[in-house]
Amino acid sequence: MATARQVLCLSAFLCLPHARSEPMRYSVAEEAASGSVVANVAEDAGLSPAQLSARRARLASEDGRQHFRLDRGTGRLVVAERLDREELCGQSDTCTLSFELLLANPLQFFRVEVAVEDINDHSPVFPEERVTFKIPETSNPGSRFPLEGARDLDVGSNSVQAYSIAPENEYFRVFFGNQTGGKKYVELVLEKPLDREEQAELGFSVIAVDGGSPPRTGSTQIRILILDANDNSPVFTQDVYIGQVLENAAEGSVVLSVVATDQDAGINGDISYQFSQGAGHSHAAFAIDPTTGEIKLTKPLDFEAAEKYELSVRATDGGGLSAICRVLVEVVDVNDNAPEVVVSSFSSPLPENALPGTVVALFAVRDRDTGANGKISCALADQLLFSLRPAYKNYYEVVTVSTLDREETAWHILTVTAADAGSPPLTTTQTFTVDILDVNDNAPVFNQTSYTMYVCENNVPTVLVGSVSAADADVGPNAKVTYSLAAAHSTEQPPCSCISVNSENGYVFVLRPLDYEQVRQIEVLVSASDAGSPPLTANVTVRLVVVDENDNAPLVLHPSQDSSPPSSELLPMSAEAGYLITKVVAVDADSGQNSWLSYQLLRATDPGLFAVDAQSGEVQLRRPVTEKDATKQKLVVLVRDNGRPPLSATTALSVLLLKDFSDMRLPQSSLAMEDEGGSLTTYLIISLVFVSLLFLAFTAAFVTHKVCKRKDLKGGRELYGTGNLQSGVADAATAGTLPHAYCYEVSLTTGSGSSEFKFLKPILPSLPPQHCAMGRSTDDEQDFSCGPVAAEDVPRRNPGTLSAEQFNSLSFN
Repeated sequence: MATARQVLCLSAFLCLPHARSEPMRYSVAEEAASGSVVANVAEDAGLSPAQLSARRARLASEDGRQHFRLDRGTGRLVVAERLDREELCGQSDTCTLSFELLLANPLQFFRVEVAVEDINDHSPVFPEERVTFKIPETSNPGSRFPLEGARDLDVGSNSVQAYSIAPENEYFRVFFGNQTGGKKYVELVLEKPLDREEQAELGFSVIAVDGGSPPRTGSTQIRILILDANDNSPVFTQDVYIGQVLENAAEGSVVLSVVATDQDAGINGDISYQFSQGAGHSHAAFAIDPTTGEIKLTKPLDFEAAEKYELSVRATDGGGLSAICRVLVEVVDVNDNAPEVVVSSFSSPLPENALPGTVVALFAVRDRDTGANGKISCALADQLLFSLRPAYKNYYEVVTVSTLDREETAWHILTVTAADAGSPPLTTTQTFTVDILDVNDNAPVFNQTSYTMYVCENNVPTVLVGSVSAADADVGPNAKVTYSLAAAHSTEQPPCSCISVNSENGYVFVLRPLDYEQVRQIEVLVSASDAGSPPLTANVTVRLVVVDENDNAPLVLHPSQDSSPPSSELLPMSAEAGYLITKVVAVDADSGQNSWLSYQLLRATDPGLFAVDAQSGEVQLRRPVTEKDATKQKLVVLVRDNGRPPLSATTALSVLLLKDFSDMRLPQSSLAMEDEGGSLTTYLIISLVFVSLLFLAFTAAFVTHKVCKRKDLKGGRELYGTGNLQSGVADAATAGTLPHAYCYEVSLTTGSGSSEFKFLKPILPSLPPQHCAMGRSTDDEQDFSCGPVAAEDVPRRNPGTLSAEQFNSLSFN
């Protein structure tokens, strides 16, 4: 049968085209870095790099492990992973890795053998850090005491080559030699007789040195306890014990027994057995009876994990003398293996923007059994986004077949089932949990297209007026949203400094008090940005509406209250009821019902003689004037707004009753003189002199005012203008108090060219500066525009004298 099988194998080998009979042999030092070049196999095989790619050259090994990889572009054989000779070949003197270089189309293979050369990468290690010897004082010079030698995982000259004692002493030296069969041993040799009474204990170190360059060392502490009269050590019946056990043997099964004898009697001849630490943890699956020397299993064995175990057993007598033997336990294989799935690479998490065809996992399947029990088939559970495809030999790839979306499915569970052809078949399931890595492909989305918030004027600083909120469909840093104020256009200045938004929660604060009369509403752009790279942003408009409060009292524009003496209105005694005497003009800087003004007569010399219209403020004659009425009438008019609570202002009026305008006298002193019965000529002279003086004084004041105004303009002082007036004044028409173009017109009758004029001048309130800088132009002026109030739009009277025709022709529009 063996001969027939060899003939068949030889025939199959000869049928392969271009098969190479002699393998290509190379060598590489262990611990070579990944990517290190071993050799140019293409050149040695007589192939060009182009042929390697065209013929799909690849490397294949029997155990499925790939220690090397082929660079098709250059034909070089390079190290695929770090090589550890001790892990691959253990203590074997030679370590050769064999594999095939396979070429397809046409099929051809080359046998390749790479010898892994040992380097001195391990130091000698003693099984025990401290060793205690109990030596009788009767021991003769030349007595030898076995010592568990140091183990060095390296081989050849890199293994342990010599031992020494430090510090040196006159009693002991170390001896290093080889036993029959090549087993090395270490012994302490007594050089001088011991005297327990002189020195009961000795201590020193035994140092093991390997042959590497530079050499490595290891040491153990030796403690010598000097005893009396135990001059025989235990002796094993065999130097090496060999036993076999099935891998499915039950726990507690006896593997073998070791036997040692001691020629001493009594306690010095009582022997106890224990495992030495020399084999590392290899004895963990075994236990030894300290009295009988039986070695038993403590847990199930696995042939695939370890084919044999090497144990060291120490026999110690009651006097402290000991002997060591080796025990080799061989594990017998049983067909009990299901298929294995060996994952070579697995990519998780996988970016959600991975292209179709991306390899998620690469794995190999194998079965350590043979025949039909070792034939394997693979399948992937139903999947719409992934598929399973063969790579080469016993390798398979899991690849994507369509695009992924983490927001739809955050992870996928892929189940690969490998089944052998045994009866019944054994199966193995491998599960891949593919986490989908988030990509910053979703910008934040606000829960509203725009926000409108309200704040009452005169608010406290840092008041919370609302919040904005945006959500991001991504996760992690890509979903962490921060808020900030943004300029509406990239060229604009930074947004309003009176509004702030919390970067973490989107709360909107007003940082300083606002004045409705200066700012009606503010629009800012709030930006929400995620923490992705690059970050994605979204903007939303936040409109802050300032709600008016009744914080401005009415301001009386006419009649003026700061003239001295107060101006007087002239009323002919022939006037009929309903005659318009004058009109009280007032404005309120507030808006809405807070600026709705009403007028009423508060006090009067003769309350029944006058009436004030509640809506327009017109002062009219209620009844005809009689001779009994006082010549000079005093009126106080109350102006009140409609706020809650209401605010008010008062103004005083003087009305002179005249029979006709020819009897009118401008100065109040002239009326007093008339009451005293002065002559008409004297009155006329005084009036002419007074009018002349008044004209000269007014002319000088006017010239002085113009000169001062020009000096102010040159000095950079800002006069009342469009930028200094409250918006409430400009919007008085909308508030229902004073028309925007309201003005007084002075009409004079024929022949009045030499008569006196009433000079009109504006009364402008002192307006506070605006608080909020919404944006500034190049001259640093505020952008909030207030409606201008022209000087001619807000007139006031100046004391003067009119004729009766002039007074009758005076009208108010």
